[in-house]
Amino acid sequence: MDEKPTPIPPGPTRTGPRPLPLHLAAEMMSVTSSRAAWPSLRNGSFGWKPHLQPEAERLKRDLAAADPDSFAHALEKEYARRMDGFLTGIDRYRHSAIHRTLPDAPIILQTGTTRLLDYSLPGATGQPVLLIPSLINRAYILDLSPRRSLARALAEKGLRPFLVDWDAPGETEADFDLDAYILRLSALLDAVAARAGPPVLVGYCMGGLLALALGILRQPDILGLALLATPWDFHRPDSTQARILERLRQPIDDALEIFGFLPVDLLQIFFTLVDTGNVPRKFRSFAAMAPDSRKARDFILLEDWLNDGVPLTAKVARQSLFGWYAGNTTGRGEWRVAGTTIDPGRFVKPALVLIPSGDRLVPPASALALADGLPHARKRVTTAGHIGMVVGTRARTNCYGYLARWITGQTT
Repeated sequence: MDEKPTPIPPGPTRTGPRPLPLHLAAEMMSVTSSRAAWPSLRNGSFGWKPHLQPEAERLKRDLAAADPDSFAHALEKEYARRMDGFLTGIDRYRHSAIHRTLPDAPIILQTGTTRLLDYSLPGATGQPVLLIPSLINRAYILDLSPRRSLARALAEKGLRPFLVDWDAPGETEADFDLDAYILRLSALLDAVAARAGPPVLVGYCMGGLLALALGILRQPDILGLALLATPWDFHRPDSTQARILERLRQPIDDALEIFGFLPVDLLQIFFTLVDTGNVPRKFRSFAAMAPDSRKARDFILLEDWLNDGVPLTAKVARQSLFGWYAGNTTGRGEWRVAGTTIDPGRFVKPALVLIPSGDRLVPPASALALADGLPHARKRVTTAGHIGMVVGTRARTNCYGYLARWITGQTT
């Protein structure tokens, strides 16, 4: 008789989705708001904002045709269904035994808390690629699982990927600003060049801005630049995110004064405000998945990454949140690094800009402004979201394969 596999003991209970009290309170308010509004809707005293008036008239007609008691009963059932799905999804996620098990690639250099990982396959001689992720989230979004790994996919194509793993700021990085991080990137570029030759820079999200700055400052030492879901004009298509940050400026400043850095949960609040319904929707969807399905496993690994953020140093937080997002220093041509204005027009080597059409964190209009500013850029809009671009079901075709072909075509 075949031996049964030894069950994997569950890991520690997760604390996410972070910040959990906010998500629970927000969903409670959301699902109870309809219950609270129902009496006012019935007697016609509910007040509507002017821009919602056409939708309000349609709703009034629909409600007039409904039996009040039946509708109230349906409302209670929907309230219970939503809360049950949301809480069930959270409970299953928090107690799942599934965890990321991929081993780290070899470390070829470490400075402070920053590591440079070499994903090259043995004997590889292809073009080196320096992958630069955001400072806000962990680098392993580019190496999430065997099927969802940009780094490993590029290696399979014969390229030599090197991944910058920023990790959380330590004592060395406590006083770092953006210039200091880009200076560190410059040293990592030297290490890659000494080991494998001049690389192509590939930046994801905030990492794309760091890659652009490095590419302009070290243009003779690289072969090209690829930017994935990278913002530029933070006030396109509108300044909604800037207004959100302005409302949060005081609590953010207070947190920076108290902690000396920007806590992860405060960052998570900002991301939540971009789409307040996202967390409840995805956990209700997760609750309906087969627990042992590939889709459920992918959800858990990605959610673990989302809840595994790192704090920003105070200087980086002020520069990125109040400079980039609120002040639009990039789009206004006012961002300077080491005394040099970071102007996309100064980068004259080949560039690729990949833009996910469903991106809520980096609206396509913001990224298109960057593509339009690069003199020799190829731009490609893909059907994906901000994170789905690099780990979604179509990432291997729309991102990994396309990027590998572009790099190979520019460097052979």
